[in-house]
Amino acid sequence: MGASKTEHFSDEQNTIAIIAKALGHPARIAIIEHLLKVNACICGDIVNELPLAQPTVSQHLKELKNAKIIKGTIEGNSICYCIDENTLNQLKSYFENITKQLEIKSTQCC
Repeated sequence: MGASKTEHFSDEQNTIAIIAKALGHPARIAIIEHLLKVNACICGDIVNELPLAQPTVSQHLKELKNAKIIKGTIEGNSICYCIDENTLNQLKSYFENITKQLEIKSTQCC
């Protein structure tokens, strides 16, 4: 989606699009699944879990953080990452709303 066109959409539509784009890579899904499993993680630990170089993992972490799917705190020379529950709750609500609308329209579908 071009940056100049985003103003034509609601804040929620833009937010969900940003989140969906960040979720569009299997390495990012693997990072999320790992963070859910361990509940918090240092970047080096994530690198050990994935078949990717450290700079690549850092780039994926940056994309997830920019989309507010994860958050991080600095601990010495490392950053400890965890899931941002607010963003995932927003995504959950969005899909729950879609599901409700589908249930209502299921009898009217072609």
